[in-house]
Parts: sequence; structure tokens; C-alpha cells
Amino acid sequence: MKERVYMKDSKKYLISSIILVTIAIVFTMLVKFVDVGAIGPEGSKVGFQAINEFVKNMFPFNETMYKITKYAGFIPLLLAVYYALVAFIQLIKKKSLKKIDKKLITIGVFYVVVLLVYIFFEKVVINYRPVIIDIEEGLEASYPSSHTILAICFCASSLMISKTYIKNKMLRRIVDILTWLLMAFIVVGRIIAGCHWISDIFGGIIISLALLNIFYMVLIKIDEKRKK
Repeated sequence: MKERVYMKDSKKYLISSIILVTIAIVFTMLVKFVDVGAIGPEGSKVGFQAINEFVKNMFPFNETMYKITKYAGFIPLLLAVYYALVAFIQLIKKKSLKKIDKKLITIGVFYVVVLLVYIFFEKVVINYRPVIIDIEEGLEASYPSSHTILAICFCASSLMISKTYIKNKMLRRIVDILTWLLMAFIVVGRIIAGCHWISDIFGGIIISLALLNIFYMVLIKIDEKRKK
């Protein structure tokens, strides 16, 4: 009975993954081609100009919040370091890559995929920031918000497997609560900082949900094999 439940769950997440990936692609195309206007610095263009300009006027560039969220964005990397250390300890003890927990391998691959998505959008520029932060660097790629993707993907993926790798219940609850707060703070903080168009934030959220859905689907499949 449990195996059937797992199979239904994996199929459900496969379908939702396909839907979310499709939504992410469609939204990205819309940002690129719908209601495009030269409202950015140096006449740079951005889609959804009406809503983007409205939110930009509500939240003009805030250098203090920008710096706070910029450095806060490095904190989720500590989660990646933790799971890397757990995997390394398993490698030393078991003396074989094949014996490292599949979930640790999966989250490691997930981190790489997130990095590749970041690199892709650095090369394929959808739009530029609503403000030039560094005069020497000039216009910077802005879609999707890399801090949003980093925060959501790294934090949420950790929440999905923390029960397995943080045994102390009290410690796990504290870490999970702090992880939720950090994720929310970075996403909301980037909006308040005014360093991204609101479509960059939405794009980051949608892309993150698509990636996380695939990640969770793989976790379910791992549990399916264990049950068998």
C-alpha cells in the first residue's frame, strides 16, 4: 500500500514539475517580449514595464538593504558546506562514493544545476538591473534574481532533508526556523533594496519552485527504491 502511495506521489510531482518548468519558460519569454519599454538606466529595456516601473517607484534603490541582502545571500552556502561535510565524512567511513547516501548525492547535483541556471542567465541576458550599482561594471544582468534563486533553492532543499541529517530535534527546529526566516528575508529584502525589477523576483521564485519540485521528485523516487 505504501509503495503505491509513493508511486502516485512521484507521478504527481513529475506532472507538477513539467507544469512548473513550462510556466518558468513561458514567464521568461513574457518578460522578454511583453510590454517592453526602455525604462532602465542607459535606455535599457525591460518587459512588463508598467508593473515594473510602478514597483520601482515604490522601492527606489536602497544601498543599505542592498548590501545587507548581498552578504546575507552567502549564508545559505553554509548549508551546502554542511551537507558536503556530511558526504565527505561518509566517504571516509565507507571508503566508496557508491555508498554515500543518495540524498546527499542528489542535493550535490541539485546545487550544480542551480549554478548552471545562474550561469545560463548571466550569458543569456533577459534584462538589466533598474539601477547601475557599479559605474565601472555598468549594466548588469538582472533576470532572474540570483539571490532569490540561491536563497529559495538552497534553503528549501535543506528543509526537505534536514530531518535525515540533523538528528537532534531541538537543533533541527532551530535551524529550520532560521532557514525559513533567512529565505524570506533575502527575497523580501531584494524587493525593498530596489536592485531588481519585480519581474526578476517573480522569475526567481518560479524558476526555484520548478527546480525544487524536480529535486523533491527525485527524493521521493529514492524513498521508493528503499521501500522496495
